[in-house]
Amino acid sequence: VRFAESVYPYDGGLLISNFGSTTMNPAPDEKNGYIIFRKNGTNQMLVTGLHKPTAMIVKFGHLFVCDETRLIVYDLKNYNVEPQVITFAEDDKVLNALATNGSTLYISVTDSGRIYSMDISNPARMVEVQPELWLEIPGPNGLAIGGGVMYIASIPVDYSNVTDENVIYRVRDLENPSAEIFYNVPGLYDGVALSDNAKTLYFSDWLTSCVKSIDIKTKKVRVVYRENGIGPADIAQSRGILYIPDLVTSRIIELNLNR
Repeated sequence: VRFAESVYPYDGGLLISNFGSTTMNPAPDEKNGYIIFRKNGTNQMLVTGLHKPTAMIVKFGHLFVCDETRLIVYDLKNYNVEPQVITFAEDDKVLNALATNGSTLYISVTDSGRIYSMDISNPARMVEVQPELWLEIPGPNGLAIGGGVMYIASIPVDYSNVTDENVIYRVRDLENPSAEIFYNVPGLYDGVALSDNAKTLYFSDWLTSCVKSIDIKTKKVRVVYRENGIGPADIAQSRGILYIPDLVTSRIIELNLNR
């Protein structure tokens, strides 16, 4: 991998988004970003020609990818068809994370502090769907939904100066969104992921170079992985395996949570 920012468990394997650059900050005109599908120890190149791909999600046979200012939608059954490209407001520069609840897609935009929703029930005609503003919080990054509840990781817009607003938020009612603080320790939070039973939330923190877990009910927190110098980005969990993309060293850490 080359500067892998996000992972997504899919079809018994793992989708991995990569910047494909020589640095973590590709030049504006670079189009070296790509997505690979890793399964049974082999890699398959799925998508190329991206700028700075981050979050991915697969729904209704389509792959949705955040690529800086754009949401790109690929038909997984027909790669010969040009992907659909959805653009957002002019000041939405960093589309960062995705989550779904039924046929609704949620998109976080870190720099503008916005989270949008989109109806993806007809993914072949996504260019006809307008993103709708759903919620605003400071620096929304990672998103996770379980049991009708959303968890949101907040990160400073400059990725450096942490404030009291950069915490983990929770939205209990997706139809009438209102953010409450779920975990009140400020950090450089990136990805969030739920356990299979939605009783534990995992979240990555660049400030402490670690991934932590928090029990949804008791709020008990523990460190599940720590390594000095890593950049734990958009994590994912599936079947007791936690996948941690280390953006700094271009690798994926696979952690068996059952051990």
